[in-house]
Amino acid sequence: MSDFAGLRALVTGGASGIGRATAHLLAGRGAQVAVLDLDTSSVDKPLLAHRADVSDDTSVRTAVQQAAEALGGLDVLVNNAGIGARGTVEDNDDEEWRRVFDVNVLGMVRTARAALPHLRRSRHAAIVNTCSVAATAGLPQRALYSATKGAVYSLTLAMAADHVREGIRVNCVNPGTADTPWVGRLLDAAPDPAAERAALEARQPTGRLVSAAEVAGAIAYLASPLSGATTGTALAVDGGMQGLRLRPAGR
Repeated sequence: MSDFAGLRALVTGGASGIGRATAHLLAGRGAQVAVLDLDTSSVDKPLLAHRADVSDDTSVRTAVQQAAEALGGLDVLVNNAGIGARGTVEDNDDEEWRRVFDVNVLGMVRTARAALPHLRRSRHAAIVNTCSVAATAGLPQRALYSATKGAVYSLTLAMAADHVREGIRVNCVNPGTADTPWVGRLLDAAPDPAAERAALEARQPTGRLVSAAEVAGAIAYLASPLSGATTGTALAVDGGMQGLRLRPAGR
């Protein structure tokens, strides 16, 4: 497919995991792609790399401006940068709550704010935010993380309403547990990594983790000009976790 031919895309957190898969997929479908990340050493051609810390407004504004200049404009913003958190509402102090919200929510605000002047000049402008099934399903030991992703979900809807008449579509993807470096680190830290992986796989009806490529495919669908009538939508990529209620096997 070449549905992104002639379009310019910016992907935050694009050096690894879902962001990396998305950046390469968009490039493979014809887009010019720039990546923003804290560590861009692993970013390879044809992607352009710009170092940015989404928790710092000056850093974001500088990197977005540099990327827009290098690409000759912006048509697509993929707000993917984020961090995880574990525990109940009791397990993280105020500083950690502020830190995770600063990256997961305000990081998207800062990047969108810097990108909007460029997106307004596009004929096919789209923003896709990486949200999570944690925004809509209660998961144990994920109070802080879920709160940030619930905010991202609501932010997506509000942005879609604010910018639809400017020709800017805003949607989000809600991945289930994905096979990413962050999940890999969680598994490595578990007392029994194999048992923990099996438990994560079992809670998704498909019986496996979601791949980064599958989430990237959903992001590309929402960002594509072929989806020009889709805005204010959350697309679940969770192996059926949110919507399906299966009976135990054999019953």
